[in-house]
Amino acid sequence: MTWTNPLTLLRQGWTRHWNPERPVRTVVSNLPFEDLKKREQPNRQYEGNAIKTNKYRLWSFIPMNLFEQFHRMANIYFVGLAILNFVPVVNAFQPEVALIPICIILALTAVKDGWEDFRRYQTDQQLNNTPCFIFSRKQMCFVERRWKDVRVGDFVRVLSNEIIPADILLLHTSDPNGVCHMETSNLDGETSLKQRKVVPGFSTLGEPFQPHTFDSTVVCENPNNNLNLFKGYVERPDKRRTGFGIDSLLLRGCMVRNTDDAAGIVVYTGHETKSMLNNSGPRYKRSKIERKMNTDVLFCVVLLFFMCLIGALGHAIWLESFPSIPSYIVPDSNGNYTPSVLSGFYMFFTMIILLQVMIPVSLYVSIELVKMGQIFFITQDVELYDEELDRRVQCRALNITEDLGQIQYVFSDKTGTLTENKMVFRRCSIMGTEYCHEENAARLAVINGANEEEEVTIYQQTKLPSLFPLEELQDIHTGDENQANAQVTAANQRRSREAAGAQSDMAFSSPLETVVVPDRKLMLEVDREMASIQTGPYLDFFLALAVCNTVLLSSVTAQRQRVKGRRSSSYSGGSFHNMRQWFRKCGLGKVFTSMRFFKRRGETLRDPFSIDEDESDGFHSSDVSDATGQKDISSERKVKSGLSGSEEMCYEAHSPDEAALIHAAKAYGFTMVERTPHYVTVKLPDGALLKFEVLDILTFDSTRRRMSIIVRHPHTKEIIMYTKGADSAIMERLGNVFTDMSQVYSEAKQTAVKTQRDLDMYARNGLRTLCFAKKVISEQEFRAWSALRQEALSAIDEKEERLMETANFIESSFTLLGATGIEDRLQESVPETIQALRRAGMQVWVLTGDKPETAINIAYSCKLLEHEDLVFTFSTNRKSVFKMRVEDTLGELRRSTLSPGADPQFRGYSSAFTGPLMEPSIGLVIDGSTLSMAMSDELVEQFVELCKHCRAVLCCRVTPLQKSAVVKLIRQKLRVMTLAVGDGANDVNMIQAADVGIGVSGQEGMQAVMASDFAITRFKHLQRLLLVHGHWCYSRLANMVIYFFYKNVAYVNLLFWYQFFCGFSATAMIDYWLMIFFNLFFTSAPPIMFGIMEKEVSDSTLLSLPELYKRGQHSEGYRRSTFWIAILDAFYQSLVCFFIPYWTYNGSDIGIFAFGTPMNTVSLFTIILHLAIEIKSWTVVHWVIMIGSVLVYFIVTLAYSAICISCNPPSDPYWIMHKQMADPMFYLVCILTTVVALLPRYTLHVLRGTLAPSPHLRARQLERLSPSHREQRIREWRGLRDTCISPSPSA
Repeated sequence: MTWTNPLTLLRQGWTRHWNPERPVRTVVSNLPFEDLKKREQPNRQYEGNAIKTNKYRLWSFIPMNLFEQFHRMANIYFVGLAILNFVPVVNAFQPEVALIPICIILALTAVKDGWEDFRRYQTDQQLNNTPCFIFSRKQMCFVERRWKDVRVGDFVRVLSNEIIPADILLLHTSDPNGVCHMETSNLDGETSLKQRKVVPGFSTLGEPFQPHTFDSTVVCENPNNNLNLFKGYVERPDKRRTGFGIDSLLLRGCMVRNTDDAAGIVVYTGHETKSMLNNSGPRYKRSKIERKMNTDVLFCVVLLFFMCLIGALGHAIWLESFPSIPSYIVPDSNGNYTPSVLSGFYMFFTMIILLQVMIPVSLYVSIELVKMGQIFFITQDVELYDEELDRRVQCRALNITEDLGQIQYVFSDKTGTLTENKMVFRRCSIMGTEYCHEENAARLAVINGANEEEEVTIYQQTKLPSLFPLEELQDIHTGDENQANAQVTAANQRRSREAAGAQSDMAFSSPLETVVVPDRKLMLEVDREMASIQTGPYLDFFLALAVCNTVLLSSVTAQRQRVKGRRSSSYSGGSFHNMRQWFRKCGLGKVFTSMRFFKRRGETLRDPFSIDEDESDGFHSSDVSDATGQKDISSERKVKSGLSGSEEMCYEAHSPDEAALIHAAKAYGFTMVERTPHYVTVKLPDGALLKFEVLDILTFDSTRRRMSIIVRHPHTKEIIMYTKGADSAIMERLGNVFTDMSQVYSEAKQTAVKTQRDLDMYARNGLRTLCFAKKVISEQEFRAWSALRQEALSAIDEKEERLMETANFIESSFTLLGATGIEDRLQESVPETIQALRRAGMQVWVLTGDKPETAINIAYSCKLLEHEDLVFTFSTNRKSVFKMRVEDTLGELRRSTLSPGADPQFRGYSSAFTGPLMEPSIGLVIDGSTLSMAMSDELVEQFVELCKHCRAVLCCRVTPLQKSAVVKLIRQKLRVMTLAVGDGANDVNMIQAADVGIGVSGQEGMQAVMASDFAITRFKHLQRLLLVHGHWCYSRLANMVIYFFYKNVAYVNLLFWYQFFCGFSATAMIDYWLMIFFNLFFTSAPPIMFGIMEKEVSDSTLLSLPELYKRGQHSEGYRRSTFWIAILDAFYQSLVCFFIPYWTYNGSDIGIFAFGTPMNTVSLFTIILHLAIEIKSWTVVHWVIMIGSVLVYFIVTLAYSAICISCNPPSDPYWIMHKQMADPMFYLVCILTTVVALLPRYTLHVLRGTLAPSPHLRARQLERLSPSHREQRIREWRGLRDTCISPSPSA
């Protein structure tokens, strides 16, 4: 047995968690070392797979929790005062009693933290003990173990529909093509399947996996949280390296789908897996009110210091005023008397203990409870519930609800946020010829007019009956029409409920996206090429649509069972039936009848609105006979026979663009029927199958802005690269078409010019554009390039840069095929929402990666820009030109602003532009390259000043980093509250950069939602979330915080005024137990109820008058002046509550607690009724809590004075309250004092409401009117412009 230096073990334990000098992770198989002790195994330095998300252990809970709670300065302050009270020379109360308030608060917080931590512990244990299969060398098979037993270097097997226990490098799969499908919904919310492939060379078809023969070394990057990036290589014993990427990594927490089993070697475990590194939990942000409140707490500390200083000086002066030492001053144990100056010094600390409630310790706990209540009501709002998706609004940040009511700038993404992200194929241009697809436009016109509920995700699972059996469909078409409509309605209702639970089992598959009516002229061109040469640009164009994508295939009968039971979804024919009837009534049936001459070899063109019952019948058509392709044709027949039958293939696209394009190709007969890592098979219009060998795929990225697939044609054996991408990314790589003057009249030049003209027309119409191109690569060129590509794939350092270089090298000298125009419709109520946000005083910016023409068209459609706006467009590559234009524009705006008679609110407009009745506005459009120049140090100040004059800004062609940079720039330079809303992974940076981030749970996954503070399903929900809940939350919390400060100051000052009559001796005329109960029980519930349920204005009025939102933007509810007015009011009320009882009982023989009891009671009435004056909406809950607080006070006080004879010696509260309540003078004092104390505040409210009513008061007055009168008054409020210029309907 060898001895190991303890320092070495310590060093190894440290490097287990962190070793910055090791740039990569090296993993070897654990099987040869299975018999060794753990500390002798080669992978010992890596984390285990057991996770621990709870903070505490049973033995460490109390000290660790107290340590956590003492991070709050308020807790330290009150514990310090409680400890100070144990010092005899400065104590003000019985020391043990002084600990009660802070102990109660600490105990309640500890119970809450302990319960939450225990629930995390239970979840951890359940997860750590989940069974899995690990390979054992002793038993030479996979044996069942627990997740916590998995280690780096183990071989793990995962079965279908099982969750992956760790990050595993895929080495084997039961699929003959070496692929494994993985569902990542547990990780990022995306339900579309991700394809993973085995590391090349480690899976032999038909042979079982033998982990014990694995003798290679895995080298990969250190753990990180990037879900889209993973790089490394496998080094064999002969030093050969095989590179791999993220497409070979199975991620912990995801689920294996459509694959019987998969196996591989574990590379990351436990907290080092990508899923755990992305699990940051709820976000914590400090709200604007909380930051202000902390400043006001410091003001209260300063106020407390001066009050204690007055008490200390007063006590010293009072002692000096006696010619001799009074008999009631007790000497110390040595018979010596404390000097008056030292007594005054001691009294300073005693006064701090006495007046400690000046600092509202319960305010922080109350705010947490209020925000929990606010979040509950936000999430339960039925108006924010999406029935189609079965989702409600999510509150992921628990402490910034009030910030929703103070937003000044809104930054929004376009695609998927303002639009549906349901891409619909509209037009295309092939070889310079544009095809408008009029018949498809007619179909879309019908769908646009149909009920939105009829767009339903289609996905049927095994053994689930269809919603409409064939017999029912026949009855519907041939039977009674009324009965059919009733059946369709009932079926749609059932479908809506079922689709809500089974939403997005397969994305982008509604009839709107999948059904495309072919263009007649284009169909003739395709038929001509198929009938003659069976090759040409039209076939290449549709082959590019069919193969240049990452779409996966699955059958309708594929079993994607959920662990928690199946979800059923259905397929409704109701919408198709309605469209058929509409076309027949409108006489458009001849459009489809005339299209029957497109039939191919006896095939009749189907009705585009009929249900597709069997897509695979065409698989039995004859193959293309070619002497050079006999081997491929025979293999194609095998594929064909495997695919024949009644199964219909479904496409699972990662983006809606790809779904729209592949369904467009399918509409013209180019159907992708199989995809493997090495082959992609396309069925041609005549039924023949083309099986392309996939040589490489260059995936899309935001830098290149294009995607390419390199394939070998099965007949010609040519190596062809098909590419799709943005027009700028394709056009600039068409070789020398535009630069060579000798090609001015060439066909390629004319095609490119015509295609660019069509692209510009598409963009002006608001369509999303993509270009398609091809390139034929020679064998020699491809082999040389492939070697460089494999070398880049095997690299660890600068891998992304090297891959980018290889992609840019091969993606050149394209031959342009054509372009497509895809429509992305606006979401419901987007124009109305943007107009409402503008009326509320918010500046709306849209940041998008689309072309300027497309973005501008959408901007006008959604009312971001209006036709009467003055719009400045900046698009240049020269900084000097941009600088000159910005300076000229700013100069003109400044002159307009300073012109005589110009209203400052018009922000640079003169009446010459708009006329006297129209509110002027300026818009700004800027592209990405110009924006980069604008944000340079030289021009950023001028750019920000220009943006201040604009009510709408549209940024086009911007990258995700530019989005976040713009948000940070405006937030920091203008010091405004910002909100960012987006739906995709490219919006995450922008969402996190804003004060409030809103994620839209749309069709691009859940990355934006996971990074957001709040999540909604529709952009229109932003209107209610901000204008209603944001306004309520801000007003409630602002008023509650101000009330808390007032309440504590008013109550503490009673004790302070009494010091002037007791020699500043820190004597209290109220029993200390009642003082504790006063803040903990008697007056704690009303402000919490006020903060949760107060509605200053109803939701309907807030939506009708968005202008009311401006109160929060200007912080009118919680200003510094508001705070000091509340403090002054508290001082006045405390003076009244003290001196009226003092003058009443002056000269009597009443005891000290009998004197303090009326003051305590009057103070309770005053504080409760003060809140009653502020409450604007009374409910049963308000009455119960307000009256209940008063009743609790009297019940507890009567019980305490009857039971407690000497609970707090030497005080004696026995029977005092009973005697006071038997005295009529007590009631007179209570009524008179309360009226005098509240009279100024009540009078101020009356005068303000009569002489200068606030907008909110006027709004509440409107709510009392009849609906017709209320609408009229609201129109008058909005002004003459809104009554004369009604908003146009959304596009």
